[in-house]
Amino acid sequence: MGQAVRLEEVKTADTANADIANTPVALPQTASVSVVTVSYWTGPLLARSVLSALQQPEVLEVIVVDNGNWTHEIERLTELAGDDAAKLRVITGHGNIGYAAGCNKGARVAKGEHLFLLNPDAILPDGAVRDLLKEAEALNGDWMMGGKLINPDGTEQAGSRRRPLTPWSAFVEMTKLYKFAPNHPYFRRFNAHQDPCPTQLTEMPVISGACMLMPTETYRRVRGMDESYFLHVEDVDFCLRLRKMGGSVHFAPNTDILHFKSSSRTNRVRVEIRKAKSMIQYFWSHFSNDYPKIFLIVLSALVWIGTGLRAAKIMGQRALSLLGFRARTGRNGMRKAARIQDRSVLR
Repeated sequence: MGQAVRLEEVKTADTANADIANTPVALPQTASVSVVTVSYWTGPLLARSVLSALQQPEVLEVIVVDNGNWTHEIERLTELAGDDAAKLRVITGHGNIGYAAGCNKGARVAKGEHLFLLNPDAILPDGAVRDLLKEAEALNGDWMMGGKLINPDGTEQAGSRRRPLTPWSAFVEMTKLYKFAPNHPYFRRFNAHQDPCPTQLTEMPVISGACMLMPTETYRRVRGMDESYFLHVEDVDFCLRLRKMGGSVHFAPNTDILHFKSSSRTNRVRVEIRKAKSMIQYFWSHFSNDYPKIFLIVLSALVWIGTGLRAAKIMGQRALSLLGFRARTGRNGMRKAARIQDRSVLR
């Protein structure tokens, strides 16, 4: 049995910052990274993700912000961590405050020189943090980087590297105008994963919030994630604000990070609604002075129409499943993740 994990009840931002200010921290030279993972009913993948981070020698601590999980899943983390349990820290008791607020809660108590935001269903290979830090030696000022997110079948995942998200690029995506002129610069898709993959560290306008490494002070200078985004688009907003501040965003193609999407056992219709609200908020917050309001109104309507169609599809699948038909949901993926988790424990 490993050392007991530290459980922390919710604190105010002022209290957390005061704790940091009053506690001297001596950072080992080889361990400079604070990993923050925000989990909401993630299931068995949470343990594998946390273990993959704890086993990186450059990781000083792994901070799990528990927005909602089964008690046994959190307790299991300590048992599996073994000798690394001293580096594990769980913040709990605050309920589901959203992804952006969860990242900020973890970042407020982070002690490392570098902050690594990692999704609870993302698995780091051996040496991943070392390789990313090595790449970062060439960077100056405020920077952020992410590795190449890959699917379980080894293909690059959509969202791993992205172009700027603007009202026009969203309109092109939703209306599928890219099919008419796929090579025209005005009709390029938001996600760039189908383009030839770079062979070296490359500046990229947007990377995924599933994997973000940066100096801790950079995160704090950008003022963290915007907590008005409950779920989705907060990473796109963060990249935009960092670049407006003069910072740079980079894609590291030689570090593969396995990412299981949609592992959280939550209401998928509710997730679609959250995503639509965040998307519309992003457009009106950043582009209301650059685009005609009528265009933003039309775009907002298209977002809601798309959300309605996806919600109808989800509810239709549920109805079929209730009637005895096997709908193509994420259940098979969760079973596969559970099998992978079991195999990793036996190693």
